[in-house]
This record gives sequence, C-alpha cells and structure tokens, in this order.
Amino acid sequence: MATLPAIRPTRRQHSLFDRLIGEVDIVVKTLTNKGLQSSRANPARGHSEGLESDHEKRHVAGLMRVNHAGEVCAQALYQGQALTAKLPQVREEMQQAAQEEVDHLVWCKERLDELNSHTSVLNPVWYGLSFGLGALAGAAGDKWSLGFVAATEERVCRHLKDHLKQLPERDRKSRLILQTMVEDEQRHGDTAMAAGGAELPAPVKNVMTAVANVMTKSSYYL
Repeated sequence: MATLPAIRPTRRQHSLFDRLIGEVDIVVKTLTNKGLQSSRANPARGHSEGLESDHEKRHVAGLMRVNHAGEVCAQALYQGQALTAKLPQVREEMQQAAQEEVDHLVWCKERLDELNSHTSVLNPVWYGLSFGLGALAGAAGDKWSLGFVAATEERVCRHLKDHLKQLPERDRKSRLILQTMVEDEQRHGDTAMAAGGAELPAPVKNVMTAVANVMTKSSYYL
C-alpha cells in the first residue's frame, strides 16, 4: 500500500486587514490610557514633588498634556507606517520605536495624574490624523517613511527642549522625564536616517510644523 506524502502545514500570510485588526488593541489602550506598561522605570520615580503653587502646577500640566498628545501622535504614526512599510526590517524598526514611545506615554500620564490633571480630549483626533499620515508615508516608500520619522522626531525634540526651558527650576520630576524623552527621540530620528531615510521637501516640513503648532496650542488647554 502506497504511503501518502506528508502534508506540510502552510504558513498563513497576514494581509493588510489582518495587521489592521492586530493594531486595534494598541489603539484602544493608547486612547484610554489603560493597559499600557512601560518597559523602563519612570525617570522621576523616587523624587519628591517640587511644585508648590497651583499656577505652576497648571502650567506644567498643560506642558505634559501636550507631550502626552505628542506621544499619542507618535504611536499612531509608527503604527500606520508599520502597517504599510514594504521592507520587513523597516516594519520591525517602526514597531520597536513605537514600543519605546509607550514608555513616554505612560510617564506623561503618570505625571499628569500626580498633578491632578487630564490627558487631551482631542487625542482621538490627533491619533486618527497621525495614523493616516503614517500609513501614507509608509505607502510612499520606505525611504520616505523613514524620512518622515526623522522629520517628526526633529520637531518633537524641538518642542521638548522648549518645554524644558519653561519648566520651573524646582520641577525635577518633569525635567527628568523630558530629558529622557529627548534622548530617545533624537536616537529614533538618527536611526531612521541611518536606515536610509530621505530628506523631506521643505513644503512638507512646513506643513508638518503648522500641524504640530495647532496640536501644541490646543492640547495645552484641552
């Protein structure tokens, strides 16, 4: 009796729709601030609260709300790019960077909680817009996708450094968080360019700056 050849299981290729469904859990956690865990300890852990006046606390809360909204945007950008990036190694780099951005999200939320404040009510809007931009950048090609990451991180670092200047001298907790974020964002941008990112045209950068300014000013209050 003839022996039937062994049937090898076929590896299912994940479609764009499959990957989209796989991102839903991350979307929900990002927008609800529930279920996210940082992979690193909060840099501010163990330091005492230096802010005293309500005015200072409201100002710092506004800055940290902007930073949290920026990290929501970053998370969405990386997810959108990872979804449409063509080269596997680029998708992996996007996913790794997104994981590090989770730390920033958690740290900013913890600081807002300490200041008895809230995250931006506009975060769903920023998330949707950023996810779409990230997906478009990824679809345009990996060099443009990586260039978009570098340009985004450049703007993030710029406003983080501006916030560091605005922080009261006594606010060591917020300062330690933002300093670590700057270091991470600079590394993400450098890594993106080293991986083959292309310099974006000036008009595109100008639009990015304009959108970032709208997000910054509105999220400070809302």
